[in-house]
Amino acid sequence: MLSTTDIVIRLLTALACGAVIGLNRDIRGKPAGFRTFGLVGLGSALVVIVMHDTPDTGADALSRVIQGVLTGIGFLGAGVILHRQQPAKIAGLTTAAAVWLTAGLGMAAGAGQLTLVWIALVLALLVLLLGRPCERLVERLFKRTRRKSTRPGDPPAS
Repeated sequence: MLSTTDIVIRLLTALACGAVIGLNRDIRGKPAGFRTFGLVGLGSALVVIVMHDTPDTGADALSRVIQGVLTGIGFLGAGVILHRQQPAKIAGLTTAAAVWLTAGLGMAAGAGQLTLVWIALVLALLVLLLGRPCERLVERLFKRTRRKSTRPGDPPAS
């Protein structure tokens, strides 16, 4: 049985991870943000903690819970991708991937893998913050351009 302190630390860690990633998405004007990501992290951690504190829970049961969470999060991510005013544009893939990652961070926090969570969060933030500049650098180096801009604020393809 986990102590109350352990439960609070795990839940707050999951919430903080989701909130930080959600803040990044909010700043970029994406449809899912601070609250959504915070709740995804918190909910994922909660489910894993419940399974941890349930007597006679084996690896099979925990595996099914993890599969269920990831399937449910997949639907949430699909909603982020499909919710577009112009159906010809594919957008929201990074946000959907971030939702999926946040669920993973929440589950890891719920399982008490806090070092893993913080390392993965730092790596995720590096990708979110440096990904676009790196993509542009590679495009310039290889003289490649995008066929059509699908991101707000991107320069039109030449």
